[in-house]
Amino acid sequence: MRSQSACAHQLKILSDSTRLAVLELLWSGPKHVGEMNTILGLEQSLLSHHLKVLRDEGFIRATRDGKAVLYQLETAIFDNNAGRIIDLGCCRLIFA
Repeated sequence: MRSQSACAHQLKILSDSTRLAVLELLWSGPKHVGEMNTILGLEQSLLSHHLKVLRDEGFIRATRDGKAVLYQLETAIFDNNAGRIIDLGCCRLIFA
């Protein structure tokens, strides 16, 4: 079980609507930055910033795909078999 301060920090990371939109996109499967950028309509630098935050906090992972980078949900936190749930260890967030 995570400490209350660690849990509060992760909840703060998730309180950003752009980060939630990124997670929403990735629920349907791995995506490249360009694909996400087209859908979200953000400046690439802003999207890259949010991807870095989500990656650093362990919500997503990035893997090389040739010259591009492929982003996907971190399976330790997101269990697609259980539905749209984020398990932070201290609490579980269920998305409708």
